[in-house]
Amino acid sequence: MENHIFSPGKLLITSEYFVLDGALALAVPTKLGQDFYWREIEDCKSLVYWEALHESKPWLLVVINYKNWEIVSTNLPESAAFVLKVLKNVQKLSETRFQSDVTYKIRTNLQFPGNFGLGSSSTLMNNLAEFSNIDAFLLNEISLGGSGYDIAVAQEKFAILYQNNPRLIEKVEFKPKFAKDLILIHLNQKQDSREGITAFRSREKSIYLRNLFSEITKKVLECEKIEDFSELMLLHERELSKFLNVKMIKDKCFKDCPSFVKSLGAWGGDFVLASKFGDYKKYFSHNNYHNVFDWESLVY
Repeated sequence: MENHIFSPGKLLITSEYFVLDGALALAVPTKLGQDFYWREIEDCKSLVYWEALHESKPWLLVVINYKNWEIVSTNLPESAAFVLKVLKNVQKLSETRFQSDVTYKIRTNLQFPGNFGLGSSSTLMNNLAEFSNIDAFLLNEISLGGSGYDIAVAQEKFAILYQNNPRLIEKVEFKPKFAKDLILIHLNQKQDSREGITAFRSREKSIYLRNLFSEITKKVLECEKIEDFSELMLLHERELSKFLNVKMIKDKCFKDCPSFVKSLGAWGGDFVLASKFGDYKKYFSHNNYHNVFDWESLVY
């Protein structure tokens, strides 16, 4: 019998980068995520048959011998090496998985395009942790690093307030009255969050901004009007732009857009948040941004 696990993707609404330094952040789960199917075969061969699908289409095939941690066969050596590395970490942390000689047949399905930045890695880490009954945050830390907010969203499957050092996770209702007015636009590229984190770490810490973004996060939860929410999003963008010395995405790509435009997560790629206006679909399409989603169609 095949077993099934699912973890939702995520969007970070506030405190991008500064969540690493302990700023209070708001994050929400997405309706799209990653499936994880598995079963065991008692054949004394100690193999892992790993099949990864992207939007139900075959992407990666790899066979691993976990007795000697060798890749027996694969179609994508670099991706297979990453799978092997993570599974070795699972073995180190788990009391049961990859400890005997059973064969595992594992199939994953990423429900969203790989360049969407909704958490292809974090959903995998959380699924593997549930599969092996280990700490997902620890697995993520030794395999990838990061603040862990994405793991928390995958675990809770709910909007959360998240704070690092010490870790705080609080489920919150984030279904604003103006949700029907919000849209999410994909920028047609994938941003490497680890590169962004490295650049952020190279800058001097700002306690002022850490506290400011924490306050903005709290105020966002209290917003009842789109106008107040828009002001907070603009303030967040302006202050982070100055700190990073990077142009705001609105100035870079949407100068004549009548709405606020806020980056979500690592700056320079993935999704941005805006509000509806006039013929907004035509505006974004004219600017070659064709993946525009209503908030309620993408967010849990």
